Amino acid sequence: MEYRVLGRTGIKVSTIGLGGGGLENIDAVACEAIIDCAFAEGVNFLDIYNSNPEVRSNVGKALSKYPRDSFVIQGHLCSVWDNGQYRRTRDFNEVVGAFEDFLRRMQLDYVDIGMLHYVDDQKDFDNIFTGEIITYAKELKAKGVIKSLGISTHNPDIAFSAVETGLIDVILFSINAAYDMLPANEDVNILFEESTFKDRIYEGIDPKRNRLYQTCSNAGVALTVMKGYAAGVLFSDQASPFAKALTPVQCLHYCLTRPAVASVMVGVANLQEILAATAYNTASNKEKDYSEVLVSAPRSTLHGHCMYCGHCAPCPEKIDIALVNKYLDLALIQADVPETVKNHYAVLDHHAHECIACGSCMKNCPFAVNVIDKMKQAVKLFGH
Repeated sequence: MEYRVLGRTGIKVSTIGLGGGGLENIDAVACEAIIDCAFAEGVNFLDIYNSNPEVRSNVGKALSKYPRDSFVIQGHLCSVWDNGQYRRTRDFNEVVGAFEDFLRRMQLDYVDIGMLHYVDDQKDFDNIFTGEIITYAKELKAKGVIKSLGISTHNPDIAFSAVETGLIDVILFSINAAYDMLPANEDVNILFEESTFKDRIYEGIDPKRNRLYQTCSNAGVALTVMKGYAAGVLFSDQASPFAKALTPVQCLHYCLTRPAVASVMVGVANLQEILAATAYNTASNKEKDYSEVLVSAPRSTLHGHCMYCGHCAPCPEKIDIALVNKYLDLALIQADVPETVKNHYAVLDHHAHECIACGSCMKNCPFAVNVIDKMKQAVKLFGH
């Protein structure tokens, strides 16, 4: 299992995390088996948004046999259980009661990331960040009950607002190859409607989403991923907007090659689904490659957009071209190159000035990126 640092929190998490969606409607024995299997595969990261008291108790019992410092929890504020149903709330008393219930049932003294749950419109965001809920979250962090603060959203505009507060360390954001082609929208429901993708021409990652990933990377705000499989839509030739199915490994690789992404939270309902996700750890580059599906989509025009897919390798001068391009893109979104980006670029084994303009990378690139020009830009920007 690969582990990445969760942005400026310094916490190390597995690139494959366990989401809470699949833990509904199963008993304690099945829940424990899923968690045991995930941990055996190297998973150390769980996102528990669930307000269902049975799920919380089942997960807490399953985790109780493991040392607390061996796993990392994203736990959500503002998620309540009401008459047998999940409900999002902004009522302060409900928020406090539900979070105390979360800690008790999960048998936790602290939560690694306290998530402000499901904030998708600006009015809701403003109410939270000017009211009692954010004050409560900050108090929990000051007491050490929450180690870092996060927010979950499907809307890039809200994610930008979260970064700008300076308070948010982690954003749980919906990322996959299909959603990335869509503009920001406050209505999350459009992501699940077939009409959203019908007859749409894909022209590369939506510029706002692309800039969000780069902004988060530069700010040290980690992205954790929900909806990495697009609720299973990407697994079907008929349902996928690319008219060809992606595998779980390809979906995961797409997410994990976006800037700032530390982990993909995978919802699983059985052991087979865990193993399908953790197969990413041993998958070959060919098995991970998503580029052929995207570039051959019937309504796609992704040419000229570096997708960091790695097809440009191998470089005869051993330059990691995809990584150079990623650092270049991170630098270009700001007037001054961030020191963190300069430092990451500087420690690369090989740099853009070593490019001999042989063009072998461009012959391999499925997206027709002018890599030679990119290398020249990098030299000009970084100095070597």
